[in-house]
Amino acid sequence: MSAALTLGALAQRFDLTLRGDAGRVIAGVGTLAAGEPGQIGFLANPRYRRELADTRLGAVILSAADADACPVDCLIARNPYAGFARIAALFEPSRAMTPGIHPSAVVAAGADIHPQAAIGALCSIEAGARIEAGAEIGPGCVIGPDCVVGAGTRLVARVTLVTRVTLGRRVLVHPGAVLGADGFGLAFDDGRWLKVPQLGGVRIGDDCEIGANTTIDRGALGDTVLEEDVRLDNQIQIGHNVRIGAHTAMAGCCAVAGSARIGRHCLIAGGVGVAGHLEIGDRVTVQAMSLVSRSLAGPGEYASGLPAADSRSWRRTVARLRRLDAGARRAHPSSEDSRE
Repeated sequence: MSAALTLGALAQRFDLTLRGDAGRVIAGVGTLAAGEPGQIGFLANPRYRRELADTRLGAVILSAADADACPVDCLIARNPYAGFARIAALFEPSRAMTPGIHPSAVVAAGADIHPQAAIGALCSIEAGARIEAGAEIGPGCVIGPDCVVGAGTRLVARVTLVTRVTLGRRVLVHPGAVLGADGFGLAFDDGRWLKVPQLGGVRIGDDCEIGANTTIDRGALGDTVLEEDVRLDNQIQIGHNVRIGAHTAMAGCCAVAGSARIGRHCLIAGGVGVAGHLEIGDRVTVQAMSLVSRSLAGPGEYASGLPAADSRSWRRTVARLRRLDAGARRAHPSSEDSRE
């Protein structure tokens, strides 16, 4: 965005309630603690409420409950964080996409590339791939056979679509992601592992976002599926034949084993593990570092990870757990315990 905006214009554009000077010019965004008078920030988390009184921002986006405590002009929003996201997007530098194929790209004769698509440097596009209008394939990407990149989708850089991957419209895939690699299918026979062919694909719905170095394996028979508006953070592993419902978000370093089903509008925090062949219902929240080892009907909030404590307290907790286990064994001895 080249020109600054006034608070009045922002309030009208995003249907927010203005309290203060409608003519105040906003030229950027900042934080409550370090913002400048020409910037706008937000207050959504109560932990940062103490920073509001001393803020130097020109304006703050906040809820009606916090408006009376705001010492500067403000925009009142039902969801301050969402309001900030929409306004901050106006100050993000725009990118101009130039359609065409970079001279260093290698494009097979059987690939179908729309004239309004952009193929970056050192890309490889194999036969049977289709790149639709307005799609942007960044430098170093590999698009394998029978892959489809939907209209307006962007692969930032070094993204690999192995085979039978279909991306919907306006999908954003960050660097290093690998979609459509073999699922981890193995059969054990006569003391050796036998590889099970992974004959399915990957289908990604419209408006999804896939983080850096995230991997999504193709299905063994059917497809691995992300419905529309699914948001995956960095370094996530999605196993074969997993299905993730629309509008679900997963934070970094999660791992979902094969054939698990995750519902719509779920929030999966960082480091969560989901075992295979189970189901998580709609509107389920799983807290960080939890292991989901059984199906969760939902809606609801679930946790199994233990929060960090100082090492002395942790050692005492472990000692108590051992004493509890010993007491349980004495009270209910089993044949297995007796052998021990």
